[in-house]
This record gives sequence, structure tokens and C-alpha cells, in this order.
Amino acid sequence: NLTAQVPGPGPAAPGAAGEQPGRVPVWLLRLQRGHGGPAAAADGRGGGFPPGGRNLLKTKGTSYFLEREEFCPMENKMLELLKTRRSVRAYKPEQIQAQELDAVLEAGTYAPTGMGMQSPVIVAVQSPSYRRAVMELNQKARGMEGDPYYGAPTIVLVLADPARGTCVEDASCVLCTMMEAAHAVGLASCWIHGEREMFQLPEGKALLREWGLPQDLRGVGSLALGYAAGPLPQPKERKAGYIHKV
Repeated sequence: NLTAQVPGPGPAAPGAAGEQPGRVPVWLLRLQRGHGGPAAAADGRGGGFPPGGRNLLKTKGTSYFLEREEFCPMENKMLELLKTRRSVRAYKPEQIQAQELDAVLEAGTYAPTGMGMQSPVIVAVQSPSYRRAVMELNQKARGMEGDPYYGAPTIVLVLADPARGTCVEDASCVLCTMMEAAHAVGLASCWIHGEREMFQLPEGKALLREWGLPQDLRGVGSLALGYAAGPLPQPKERKAGYIHKV
């Protein structure tokens, strides 16, 4: 079977039978193989299209039809992920799996960027020596002690081409997208500041040179990435007056 969402005949009229408030009708085009004859496809026998489907075409062994489903925004899993992600500041020492890291990094490459120019550069740091170098660079840039990455075994740096006027916004979108992706695959994360100052320092430019990257890249932010050492923090109450509709 192959399924694709397509523009359908449109939603039923408001108040039509079967309509539920908050639900949006979605029409799906399904291609099914190995059916019986036209009669079987028409009445659902022999694996024909399901009740409520609209038969569009039948050729040898394949039925094409529209099937109506419903989508409720309040039950959408993506919206639930957005609401339940939390910043985590305590991590287990064990390294994350390669496929988990790859999923997060790939998601970051699909973040929106100005004019689709993809100005950011993502650097995943897992080597113990480079992780220590990045940690010490952040400490120096911010004048602080302790691990600014809260013991996370992976650090993901995001820099961007300063020639692009939207470089900061682009990199910020990448960071936010990766945080949500991390939550989706069971990882914890936290946005860490100080990267702009880090890569203005000679030591930061030396790291860029070692990594084969342009030394004029602007650091925007980074993520501590790993497995949470405890339960996720509870969200704060949303402030009054957060939203205005005009």
C-alpha cells in the first residue's frame, strides 16, 4: 500500500453529519495492489477500498481511491513534543547512540533559514579531547568555572556565515529544531551561550582551522546533548499576557 495526502473534495459543510469541533477532514490517496475485480473493490470484499472511500480508478491489480480521515490539532504528537520539551542541566556520562545523534543533526539541516541559503554550520563534538577543549574555551570566554555543558557527553556547536544578514536567526532556528528533535528521540538538551565570544578568541579560531572550517564563522550557540540524569523539569506556568490577537 502507498499513501499520500492530496487536496480532496474539501471539508463537509459546517455542522454536517459526522463533523466534530476542532477536527479537520483530510483526504488520503491510497494505492493498493492485489485486489479482486471491480466488484470486490467497490464493496470492500477481497481487500477493496474501505467504507467511506471514493473509488477513483481501478487498473490491473491496483485500486486508486480517496479515503477520508480526520486530524485533531489538540491531539497532534508534534504539538505535544513542543509542549513537553524541557532544558536539562544534569546528564548521564554514557555517550548517545550514533543513530540518535544523526537523527538530531539531520533535523537541524531542515530548519528554516533566510531565503533557504542555509548559512549555519553544525559541529558535533564527541571526542573527549575536543570536548575538553570546547569546555575550557567556553569557560574562558565567559569567565566561569565548572562544566558549562553540565556533563553532557556530546556538544553540538552551531556557527554561521556572517555574510548572511540572517545568520543569527538561521542558526537559532537550527538550534531550536535540534532541541525538539532530541526530545523526539528520547534525548535531553540545553541551549548553551558563549559561542560568539569563544570563536572570537585565538583558541577558537585555531579549533576552526583544525576542523577545516572558515575562521570568520560567527558562533551563535550550542547544545548540551545526552541522556537526562533524572526526571525532566516541570514547566512553569505560562505568563499572563503572553499572546495578543489583534
